[in-house]
Amino acid sequence: MGTWTVPASAAVAAVAAVALVLAVGLPAVVRPLLVRAGVLDVPNARSSHQSPTIRGMGITTAVALPAALAVAAFLPLGSGAGQARATLVVILLACLCAAAIGWVEDIRGLAIGLRAGLQLVVGALATAAVAIIDPGAQQRWWIPAGAVAVAAYVNVTNFMDGMDGISGTHGLLVGGFYAFGGAATGHQWLVYAGVAIAAAFAGFLPWNLARNKVFMGDVGSYLLGAAISVTAMAAFLAHVPVEYIFSPVLIYLVDTFVTFLRRLLAGERWYASHRQHVYQRLNIVGLSHLQSTGVVCAATVVVGVLGIVAAQGNSLVQVTATALCVLVVLLYLRTPTLFQRHFRRKAAARAR
Repeated sequence: MGTWTVPASAAVAAVAAVALVLAVGLPAVVRPLLVRAGVLDVPNARSSHQSPTIRGMGITTAVALPAALAVAAFLPLGSGAGQARATLVVILLACLCAAAIGWVEDIRGLAIGLRAGLQLVVGALATAAVAIIDPGAQQRWWIPAGAVAVAAYVNVTNFMDGMDGISGTHGLLVGGFYAFGGAATGHQWLVYAGVAIAAAFAGFLPWNLARNKVFMGDVGSYLLGAAISVTAMAAFLAHVPVEYIFSPVLIYLVDTFVTFLRRLLAGERWYASHRQHVYQRLNIVGLSHLQSTGVVCAATVVVGVLGIVAAQGNSLVQVTATALCVLVVLLYLRTPTLFQRHFRRKAAARAR
């Protein structure tokens, strides 16, 4: 596992400051431009909001995050600095490419096949670049798997981006867990990447949660998916324990996979707009946007912590932590039913 090698606090703070300041400040400039351009999210069958809302604000995060990664690439990176610096550049470029695809989708729309093809290309190129960066690794055969994984998670974050605060907090939490994993395993580039992701998406939250809210749009959700998946793929190829990588994204993956499977078995079009994700059903049964987002965040934190425990424990601890993680996931999947029963009991009690 390696020893803890946390970069200087000033370096970490510099990365966080660049991401946070730009993410918080740029929307003030960009919002009037989006209003004039008429970039609006009109409610549909998938939407949890009721009125047209400005979207595309993720374009500001698509500036903040790459800028922070660029700063990180020039900071001290310890041993193997050249390889680590190149990895940060790959993540930066993948973020820009994914955000560009999302921006076109926001403005003009893209055919499903073309959109999927472009996402696969981004994933394949990013995986190939990371594999080439490590001259001692025989990892070229991971390129197809990496392409699919990146494209898949870009779509996962897009599907899950339907509730106030959910994407911003997901970036904040996953970025934080990845930074911790980087510190625990001695990968300074992963610390910087995690901090950049966390701060950039944290900076979007005040705008998303304000009274006159805005949405990040596909540009933001594609950026979030690419940033997390390419960082995770690079960490995996760098032999970071899979528990650090996989556990923070487990809730998003399970929610999307179970919903996809349920719709597939029901003969529904998997890509059609809907409100069948767990987080959406929580809102339907009576939770507010923030409460629904809170349930997702709480489950993410618990499985993320259990992943850390599993990564750092012995065999018995690993088995126990994994079992608890499965229980948390199953409980999360049941939360809409549990809350619905709770609200019905409260309503029945008031009616007496």
